[in-house]
Amino acid sequence: MIYHVVPEEEWDARPDLPYAPASLGEDGFVHCSPDEATTLAVVNAFYRTAPRPLLALSLDEERLGVRCEWEAAAPAPPPGVAEDVLFPHVFGPLDRDAVVGVSEVRWDEEGRATGLTERR
Repeated sequence: MIYHVVPEEEWDARPDLPYAPASLGEDGFVHCSPDEATTLAVVNAFYRTAPRPLLALSLDEERLGVRCEWEAAAPAPPPGVAEDVLFPHVFGPLDRDAVVGVSEVRWDEEGRATGLTERR
């Protein structure tokens, strides 16, 4: 299971098509995380001001239909993530059939992501 973070509005915009975030065009791949704890660290480092609700898609790597490579964070992983953690990079749009769960990011009073609440 790997995770991808996306604002709900962006995820729901074109439900009839595979999901292709801006990073696919900019970086050549879709950024994902290897587990829930790393996903929350990524949210706290990069998504605190993103539109809410913010979702974490649970993806079955076997169902992606495109190449997924596990690579080191560049230049460094977000705070709280060990240097040796590898991140899954998906080299193509996310097939919606690969999404096996959708969770909403929970926030504390200080605006920090504290967990995920499963939606389906």
